[in-house]
Amino acid sequence: MNQLKKNLGVLLFALTGSIGGAAIYDHVFTSDAKTPISVRQPVKLTNYATGAMPLDFTAAAENTVKTVVHVTTTYENKGNANGNLFMDPFGGLFFGQPNQRQAPKQQASGSGVIISEDGYIVTNNHVVEDASEVEVTMDDKRTYTAKVIGADPSTDLALLKIEEKGLPFATYGNSDQVKVGEWVLAVGNPFNLTSTVTAGIVSAKARNIHILEDQNLPPIESFIQTDAAVNPGNSGGALVNTSGDLVGINAAIASSTGSYSGYSFAIPVNIVKKVVDDLLEYGAVQRGFIGVSIRDIDATFAKEKDIKQLDGVYVNGLTESGAASSAGLKQGDIITKINGTTVKSSPELQELVGRYRPGDKIAVTVLRGNDEKNFTVTLRNKEGNTDVTKNEADVVNSLGAELTQATSQEKSKLGIDGGVKIKELNTGKLRNAGLKEGFIITSIDNKKVGSVDDVTSYLQNKKGGVLIEGVYPNGMRAYYGFGM
Repeated sequence: MNQLKKNLGVLLFALTGSIGGAAIYDHVFTSDAKTPISVRQPVKLTNYATGAMPLDFTAAAENTVKTVVHVTTTYENKGNANGNLFMDPFGGLFFGQPNQRQAPKQQASGSGVIISEDGYIVTNNHVVEDASEVEVTMDDKRTYTAKVIGADPSTDLALLKIEEKGLPFATYGNSDQVKVGEWVLAVGNPFNLTSTVTAGIVSAKARNIHILEDQNLPPIESFIQTDAAVNPGNSGGALVNTSGDLVGINAAIASSTGSYSGYSFAIPVNIVKKVVDDLLEYGAVQRGFIGVSIRDIDATFAKEKDIKQLDGVYVNGLTESGAASSAGLKQGDIITKINGTTVKSSPELQELVGRYRPGDKIAVTVLRGNDEKNFTVTLRNKEGNTDVTKNEADVVNSLGAELTQATSQEKSKLGIDGGVKIKELNTGKLRNAGLKEGFIITSIDNKKVGSVDDVTSYLQNKKGGVLIEGVYPNGMRAYYGFGM
């Protein structure tokens, strides 16, 4: 009996201590808590019992490798221009390194992606620019000579063609649907190593890194940024999603060493499709312009202009009688959407507008003060109209002449400060108009001619009569007229 009382006493003491301890703990440790102590995050085990599967890139990689080619370019030696890395808009960081020997010809390399079964291949403009020969090697080691169909420096894209049928080709994806954090594969030929596959995630979209330059058109830089490892020679290769769909063309890396160090950049495939279609149909890219100068909105600028939101693109100015001005947009408007797609930055706006041609109508949504307004804007070309842009090569071919810069001796002898000389004359508009070899063109339609580029620029979109003025080597001045 005494033992029973003793046990009951111990039990009572223990129970009393437990209750007291709980009360003290609650008072000391949880009196300031905002949530009950019993609330906990659910624990998830890191196995695949719930049905999740590890990422598998094998199918996408296998299919893509067959569509990516090795592009080898040959250059005539012109004072080692192609060996000078400062001549490369990418600083030599992403272009296959030229042969450093002082040989009659130099070679460089990059990558390309087959986009049709009959041999059309897309690559970067900087891979094939100024090349005298372009050779393409397939994944199965077959080799072809490629023709450059056309190029667009403003997007750093070029279109090649080889004579073959039944080729494997990449399937276009939709770069608008690419999301930050999504897995992607980069496939190319770095360091002349064929068929190399690397994986990474999309780090950002609509990146502008200020590497493209084009004297004729403002560049479009709205890159997909990834951390997939790419290196010199990857230029023009494929960026694909895990389904194997082409979402971009690799173009550049951010590096101080010339090799991969964290980030790479790809041209969105929706821009690629537009450029390829234009080069096939017109021989030149048809760029539509909205006719505004723009700037991004940051916190400082928003405070200065009393803007209540940071999204959208601020209209800093308008081209007089341009597309936007004619449609009713005003300085100070904030462009928030193009055809219903939200615009958050200038690169996004440039990319969206860059998908359309002169004459196309787009829906532009703006915020004016506190009011949302919608406008229909008819895009125009850089000349301010809706005409189709001619291919420069077609312009030169129609003239039927090989043109070269007048030498300093010729200019001094003839008393001129510029001019372009007809080095060789073939069948074409200049011969038909009566011009002779040796004639130096000094002006076209009363505009001074200082270079061959001036000739193509003045005549590229010209319609109707053309007046050419110049001088022969004997000092005789002459005027000629013909139609374009």
